[in-house]
Amino acid sequence: MSEQIKRIKRELKFKGKIIDFYQDTMEIDGDHTVIWDFIKHKGAAAVVPVTEDGKILMVRQYRNALDRYTLEIPAGALDAEEELGRACASRELEEETGYRSENLEWLITLRTTVAFCDERIEVYVAKDLIPSKQNLGEDEFIDLKAYTLKELKEKIFTGEIEDAKTVASLMAYAVKYGAD
Repeated sequence: MSEQIKRIKRELKFKGKIIDFYQDTMEIDGDHTVIWDFIKHKGAAAVVPVTEDGKILMVRQYRNALDRYTLEIPAGALDAEEELGRACASRELEEETGYRSENLEWLITLRTTVAFCDERIEVYVAKDLIPSKQNLGEDEFIDLKAYTLKELKEKIFTGEIEDAKTVASLMAYAVKYGAD
């Protein structure tokens, strides 16, 4: 195993709305160099919204990268790298579901793709939901539906839910809260 890995150069190849793509020149053990891809992500937050009867609100939306609809927990990118995850999760809860909550509890922090991206997602659980108004962006088309945790676990194990943040968050919720 290499003991000495040192970044020699980082070159911006593409600057995007949410991510920046870089090529890093890395020196390994002082005797050779390699090029590694690196994606800088400004961060995100997500929320597991739990209704009074214990169901979880999920969003169904089209994902261009997969060219299909997915079932996910509400989530979104931070407005800026310094934005707090709790503030982002609260905003995304209201924007995507039309509910807000004054009872957000941190659940888990995820690093989604550590091989080439520094994306960090803070996940919260929202209880005591208060009806508000959905406020979708012009590029968001979301269907909202409530599911039992049992139904969602079945969707995970049949492959219907594949989104990593959603799988990890729902399973963490089940373990932490002893939910079925």
